[in-house]
Amino acid sequence: MSKFIDRVVLHVRAGKGGHGCASVHREKYKPLGGPDGGNGGNGGDVILEVDPNVHTLLDFHFHPHARAGSGKSGEGSNRNGKQGEELLLKVPDGTVVTTADGDVLADLVGVGTRFVAALGGRGGLGNAALVSKARKAPGFALLGEEGEERDLVLELKSVADVGLVGFPSAGKSSLVSVLSAAKPKIADYPFTTLVPNLGVVQSGDTTFTVADVPGLIPGASEGRGLGLDFLRHLERCAVLAHVVDCATGEPGRDPISDVDALEAELAAYQPALQGDAGLGDLADRPRVVVLNKIDIPDAHELADLVAAEFAERGWPVFEISTVSREGLRPLTFALGQLVGEYREAHPKAAPTRPVIRPVVKGDSGFRVIPDPEVPGGFIVSGERPERWVNQTHFDNDEAVGYLADRLARLGVEAELVRQGAEPGAPVTIGDVCFDWEPQISAGAEVMLTRRGVDPRLDRNERVGAAERKHASRVRRGLVPEDEDR
Repeated sequence: MSKFIDRVVLHVRAGKGGHGCASVHREKYKPLGGPDGGNGGNGGDVILEVDPNVHTLLDFHFHPHARAGSGKSGEGSNRNGKQGEELLLKVPDGTVVTTADGDVLADLVGVGTRFVAALGGRGGLGNAALVSKARKAPGFALLGEEGEERDLVLELKSVADVGLVGFPSAGKSSLVSVLSAAKPKIADYPFTTLVPNLGVVQSGDTTFTVADVPGLIPGASEGRGLGLDFLRHLERCAVLAHVVDCATGEPGRDPISDVDALEAELAAYQPALQGDAGLGDLADRPRVVVLNKIDIPDAHELADLVAAEFAERGWPVFEISTVSREGLRPLTFALGQLVGEYREAHPKAAPTRPVIRPVVKGDSGFRVIPDPEVPGGFIVSGERPERWVNQTHFDNDEAVGYLADRLARLGVEAELVRQGAEPGAPVTIGDVCFDWEPQISAGAEVMLTRRGVDPRLDRNERVGAAERKHASRVRRGLVPEDEDR
C-alpha cells in the first residue's frame, strides 16, 4: 500500500565547480606560446519543479539526499571543463519550501513553477583568463567553488477549492465519494481517514476540487490527534464546509457544540503562509454547514431543529444524506457558486517573474571587525573576500600574491590600516587565517620572474632541480649528505 507523505526534510547539495587549468602552450618552433589553460565548468544546480503527475512527497521520504553533478576541470589548449549536470526534482502542486527555522523560501503553485534549491559552485578561471599587463603568463589558476548545501523542509498543502472539516466519522469521506469519482476508504470507526482525499466535482459550468481533511478534535491546533498534521491542507481552500454528524450517539455532543469546537480550532490555527493566496486566516473563509445522515429519522428531526441557529450566523445550511443522496444537488450547486464568486474576486495570478536586485553602487562588499577571540586580530567578512579565498591555491606563491592584489583593490588593506592593524596581525577570512604583512605592497606592478613565484613574498618552498639531484645521490649513497652541491 502506498504511503501519503506531506512533509519531509530534504538535504540538497549543488555540484562543485571545476578547477581552472594553469598551462602554457608548447609547440615546436614556438617557445613563447603563452598561457592556454581553460576554465573549469560550473557545478550543477538543484531545482524543484511542479509536476502535475506527482501527488506526494513519498520519493523524498525514502531518498532525502539530493546532489547535482560537479563541473569538470579545465585543460590545456584553452579547453574549458564540462558544466555539471543540474538535478531536477519533481514536486506536487502546492509544495511550500521552508528553512529548518520555518522561514518560507518558495510557494510552488502552478504546473512548471521552479525554485532553485541550491546554486552550483562557479568554475575556476584558467591562467589564460588571468592574463593582464602585470601578469603576461600567470603560473596559477583559480580553484572551483563548492556548491551550495542546504537543509530544506518541504510541506504539501493541498490545492483544493472546498475543504470538508468535521469530527471523525462525520461522513466527510462518504461525501467526497458521492460528489466525485474519488473512492476513499470508508468505515464506521474513528480516524478511518488518515490522509487527505481529493475529488473533482462538476457543477454546471464550474469544475472545482473538494478535499476531505482527516478528523479534527478539540486541541488539534495544539498538536492533539491528527489535526495539526493536516490543518495545513485547509490553508488554500476558498470555502470551508462543516460536515456535521446528526446521528451521533456520543454523550455531550450535538451539532452546535461540534461546530463551535471546530471553529475554535480553526481560529487558533496559525497558517504558515500568512494571507496565503490572499485568502486570509481560516476564521475568515466563507462557511457552509452540511447536516449529514438525515436518512435516520432522529437525525432528520435534530437537523431541522439546529438549521435555524446556523442560518442566523449567516451560513448556508444543507441537510443531506450520503446514503440516499438526498440534498446533494442543491449542495453541489451552492458550492460551485461560492467557488465561482471566489475566482471572480481573485483572478489567476500572472506567472512569477524573477526579480533582480542589483548591489547598491558604492557598496564595498566587505566588513572588517576585531577578532573577539584573538587579541590584535581581525575578521574580514563578505561575499567577495570569502569567495576569493576559496578560489586560491595557497601552495602557489603567485596565486597568493594575486589574492593580495584583489583584496587591496577592494580596500581591505586600507581598512585594516585605518582600524590600526599591526604587521603580523592575524587576519581571518572565511576558514583561512594568515598573518597580515603590509610590506607585500599588494596591488603594485608585479616583477617578471619564473612561473608560480611572487617576488614580494619572502617564503619560497619550491625545491630546485639541483637540490632534487643532490637528494637523489644522497639516497643512493654516492655522496655524503653534507657535501657541497
